[in-house]
Amino acid sequence: MQENLVASTAEYAVKGTIWLEHLTDTERFLGKGRIQLLTLIAAHGSIAQAAKTMNMSYKRAWDLVTSMNSQATEPLVITQVGGKRGGGTIVTPAGHRALAYYTGLQERFEAFLAQETQHFRAYHAQSK
Repeated sequence: MQENLVASTAEYAVKGTIWLEHLTDTERFLGKGRIQLLTLIAAHGSIAQAAKTMNMSYKRAWDLVTSMNSQATEPLVITQVGGKRGGGTIVTPAGHRALAYYTGLQERFEAFLAQETQHFRAYHAQSK
């Protein structure tokens, strides 16, 4: 007979985070923070405002955008200077596709984690 790993499995869940990164240099492409940044850029039309909302420096936000854009086949974010409204930043159609893909990936990952939590609980129920 196996012993339980924990006293009450109801108090535990399988958790995790997921991101996409380059295989050889392990540079992250998309993850929770980058997706939040893209979402906020789309909402505010501004890297500076998105960074401020995330309590992140503008330089850090700019570096993340540069990293994503350099890894993507086409830019996810573009900046526009001048104009009547003084320019701004937009998430491109490729950026919106990245947001949609990652949202689906996160949903599938959360379903996997929920399934593994059930497996964890079932495993311990059998060992009683």
